[in-house]
Amino acid sequence: MNSEVILNTANSYENELIEIRRYLHTHPEVGFDLKDTKEYVKKQLIDLGYNPVECGKAGLVVTAGGKKPGKVFLIRADMDALPIKEEADVEFASTNGNMHACGHDMHTTMLLGAAKLLKEYEDEIEGTIKLMFQPAEEIFEGSKDMINDGLLENPHVDAALMIHVTSKLALPAGTILVSAPGVSAPAADYFEILVKGKGCHGSSPNSGIDPLNVAAHILISLQEIHARELSASDKAVLTIGKFIGGSVPNVIPDTVSMEGSIRTYDEDTREFLKQRIEEISKGIASAFRAEVEVKYGSGCPTLLNNKELSSEVECYVKELLGEYKAISIAKMSARDSSGGKKSSGGGAGSEDFAYISQVVPSIMLALAAGHPDKGYNYPQHHPKVKFDEEVLTSGSAVYAYTAMRWLQEHK
Repeated sequence: MNSEVILNTANSYENELIEIRRYLHTHPEVGFDLKDTKEYVKKQLIDLGYNPVECGKAGLVVTAGGKKPGKVFLIRADMDALPIKEEADVEFASTNGNMHACGHDMHTTMLLGAAKLLKEYEDEIEGTIKLMFQPAEEIFEGSKDMINDGLLENPHVDAALMIHVTSKLALPAGTILVSAPGVSAPAADYFEILVKGKGCHGSSPNSGIDPLNVAAHILISLQEIHARELSASDKAVLTIGKFIGGSVPNVIPDTVSMEGSIRTYDEDTREFLKQRIEEISKGIASAFRAEVEVKYGSGCPTLLNNKELSSEVECYVKELLGEYKAISIAKMSARDSSGGKKSSGGGAGSEDFAYISQVVPSIMLALAAGHPDKGYNYPQHHPKVKFDEEVLTSGSAVYAYTAMRWLQEHK
């Protein structure tokens, strides 16, 4: 298998990949409601000679290779957008109120590019490569839904890889960051605290039970967990981002709702925080004669990166893109700890590929797709964020080449 040939072939797809990406960008859909996106991707795959299989509520799976015996390597792209009105200065901006502000249109396009590469070099695949097109990553439900529908079986998956573009890395576009072994993305949990009091007129507060007062005490007390109940080494973030109660200034309402999220880097801390949120909320509500209900919604565990995969994939990407286009976060951290500025091995954003990483050896790659010189200065999830389409071909090649090389070395 020749890395230069793979990369040159991917580069020849550039115009086609840009066209695909711009169609997806102009037609963003959210969650599991990906009717147009899924049909478009499905048609692209059929045109390439694949037989797409529906998986879960809105996912698609195809396999490449299988002509030679071997293991199974999974490569994944997410397809969903965000409910954000686009403000990016691009001629192909979305107008439907949704936006690919996280770059999932880039991921889907690159995996379609990989699908084309894998068809072209299918005879060289020593095993099977499973391509996963996933919905509902932004709500942390798509990956788990596809796993529950048999994603990791028939054939059984032995290892997995994902790529995520990023707009704010201070690195040349097209640079790959290989995650260090261990956790690279925290667990995430979303919750609601519903405080039930007794509404009354503001002129006679003694006749009611004020849920706003109760909720305010809960909000402040929750910060005590991080300040006094977690050690300095426990990495966690607890945020209340939504507080709703009342409609007029002179009436105490019956109920108040607070919604928030927690991010944690290990399961023990995750369960401890969830337990204490409930205990503190109920204790304060009881003290003020109110009732409270704590409900947890969507979430995902920590994303675990396999040690062997981290080392192997770094080598594969260097073979493909060159020595300076693949950066190991593990090596950066080791170098920085000897006297430089400390680098972090994990980001603060969660990723529902974590469900796969909890089951099979997995690796997460970050692909630099920002370009300050072109005015690409906004972070992901911002309505003005833009991604550099120059990375589509190299991203496609990385997907395909790393999968093929891993299978080659794990016969």
